[in-house]
Amino acid sequence: MTVGARTTRVNAYLDELAKQRRLSAHTVRSYRHDLELLCSLIGELAGDCGFAAIESHHVRRFVAQLHARGLGGRSLGRTLSAWRGFYRWLGQHDSITRNPVESVRPPKSRKALPKALSPDEASRLLETEGDGLLQLRDQAMFELFYSSGLRLAELAALNLSCLEDLLAGEVRVVGKRSKLRLVPVGSKAREAVSLWAAQRNKLATADETALFVSQRGTRLGMRMIQLRLHRRGLVQGLPARVHPHMLRHSFASHVLQSSGDLRAVQEMLGHASIASTQVYTHLDFQHLAAVYDQAHPRARRKPE
Repeated sequence: MTVGARTTRVNAYLDELAKQRRLSAHTVRSYRHDLELLCSLIGELAGDCGFAAIESHHVRRFVAQLHARGLGGRSLGRTLSAWRGFYRWLGQHDSITRNPVESVRPPKSRKALPKALSPDEASRLLETEGDGLLQLRDQAMFELFYSSGLRLAELAALNLSCLEDLLAGEVRVVGKRSKLRLVPVGSKAREAVSLWAAQRNKLATADETALFVSQRGTRLGMRMIQLRLHRRGLVQGLPARVHPHMLRHSFASHVLQSSGDLRAVQEMLGHASIASTQVYTHLDFQHLAAVYDQAHPRARRKPE
């Protein structure tokens, strides 16, 4: 199969994606890039061989080449998905009877550790900014984020009906997969929520059930919560871009560092699997190294 013939088959597939499956122009461009890459690798392998000549071991070699060029596991996964779909299409339209990409999997990506604030940075973020209505509301939200490790959607969904529980030191939230959990609320958060609750009716419309409301008196949206938290981080001079999940990560890592109770942190975060929580055990290597140096009899260097 010549280069032109390979290009013709790729174009026919992309045309079907665009016109029949109505994929976006951006997606089609991504598929084109991945399939042109496949054609290039096939050309490097054996000149004018066709798609039917490619075996699984060839595809694994292609993946190894691309990985060596710097493509990560996630990018390679998307590329393999594009190739896999193309070979399925070839199986329907040409005489190709097997898909050499079907059994090939990308290398595992290195899992990025969550970014967390240090305890000092968290304290700076939560320094009281003022006593206006919006400042009282924001203070209550951010204290609650950090105090209880809520997800953004969980915080935005809180209703006024949960106020009694909040002030008593607990919050019931419905997390992923509609799983209900009970999370403790710290004293600073309870105090901030109490101050906001006393002023909430000055903003909220008469029939609004949300605990946190906007200037229009309706439920505060998740995007606005994100923006307000980012603004607070800038005002307080924090070096990192602060976002709601960062407060959740900070809550988890700080509680784990202090208690060492991974199972309790799992329950408070609402993780279905302990594996999701174990990532927090890697957050503070310097702390672990310091403990090791102090505790292990052969860790310390001998004095010179």
